[in-house]
Amino acid sequence: MERVKVIAEKIKQFLAGSKVELKKVTWPTPKQTLASTSVVIIVVIIVSAFLGIVDFGLTKVVKLVLG
Repeated sequence: MERVKVIAEKIKQFLAGSKVELKKVTWPTPKQTLASTSVVIIVVIIVSAFLGIVDFGLTKVVKLVLG
């Protein structure tokens, strides 16, 4: 039973510490969040297109080599 109390106290301390740390965070504005999300989506689309083209090209090369 003592062990449960110790674990509960550690959890309580952890949550209290987390709450204090979260108050220190500078959260982005909705505008900053939207801008960052847009950049990520655009980069993902560009990288996906690039990898798709590379994959297509390599597939053609392998088919040419192997017949």
